[in-house]
Amino acid sequence: RWQELYKKRTAVERVNSRLDQSFGFEQHFIRGLKKMSLRCALALAVMLAMALGRIRVHILP
Repeated sequence: RWQELYKKRTAVERVNSRLDQSFGFEQHFIRGLKKMSLRCALALAVMLAMALGRIRVHILP
């Protein structure tokens, strides 16, 4: 079980890196768990929408 989870770590680290760099989470000025949770959720939704858009562009030219 531990080895399976460890293999998935690189994918999670890539997502964390994108959140830090692309969406400005390295230098944030947000206070409060609710506000930060909302901002993370919105950033992840944007990342998913961008990925979906890229997939659609490549599949449906």
